[in-house]
Amino acid sequence: MELSLTANPATPADQWTIRRVLEWTTGYLGEHGSESPRLEAEILLAHARGCPRIQLYTQFDEVLNEQVRGRMRELVTRRAHLEPVAYLVGHREFFSLDFEVTRDVLIPRPETEMLVMESLELLKDKSSPNVLDLGTGSGCIAIAIAVHAKNTNVSATDLSEAALAVAKRNATAHEVADRVTFRQGDLFAPLSTDDIFDVIVSNPPYVATDDQSDLAPDVRQHEPHEALFSGGDGLDHIRRIVDGAPQHLKSGGTLLIEFSPEQAERIVDLVEQSGEFEPPKVLSDTSRQPRAVRAKRIT
Repeated sequence: MELSLTANPATPADQWTIRRVLEWTTGYLGEHGSESPRLEAEILLAHARGCPRIQLYTQFDEVLNEQVRGRMRELVTRRAHLEPVAYLVGHREFFSLDFEVTRDVLIPRPETEMLVMESLELLKDKSSPNVLDLGTGSGCIAIAIAVHAKNTNVSATDLSEAALAVAKRNATAHEVADRVTFRQGDLFAPLSTDDIFDVIVSNPPYVATDDQSDLAPDVRQHEPHEALFSGGDGLDHIRRIVDGAPQHLKSGGTLLIEFSPEQAERIVDLVEQSGEFEPPKVLSDTSRQPRAVRAKRIT
């Protein structure tokens, strides 16, 4: 199938309506490796039209003008060359909130929402808790917590100045900039010894540098490597988080870390060997894969 969406023919049945463009794009993206071609077609066309996705369904028979078709052609071509949809449209939904994303930040994933849910459960009975988000990226974890736990103050660190700029815009957009403090630096480095938290949460880099070829091409080629890779076994950042967390956790405070399923046993060992935590609990994602560890600091 060749990239089309050229000028509308005279025959109405062959004109480039919303319905026809969606059908054509779904087939085209499916042939070029997309695992969700219909969803991606809808997201791209809504972006090209500057409208909500739902509006596509209420205007199925509208004929698209050349300007919209031109934007759509460019988007579809780039997606066929494996550019992530979130970067093409500049945003991604996370925890039912819309977040700006750029190539400076990792694209938020649904499985990471577990960290927010666990954090909110831990915070629900606390009067004025403090949370630390390590490696905040787009700010999605920190901001989602702040939006849903309105009595909570959140600190968020990231080594990347560009990533923090994105996170700050997201905090402003979701009206929590007064309760989320962003600090530039490597993990705990921007903190003082007086910074103590009820919950420390992190979705750190955890892909082994030796496993780069196992990543999906769109991830490997386009998402920031500093947010993905963490040494030969993928655990460099997690080791440092487990080592540094006790100095910044309240007695009885909780550490939450996301990881890759095959790392579960090694991470449990790291937490247990630290001697600073009660026996950790491994949390499974919606696919029933081990995805995060929850560890309470010994009181």
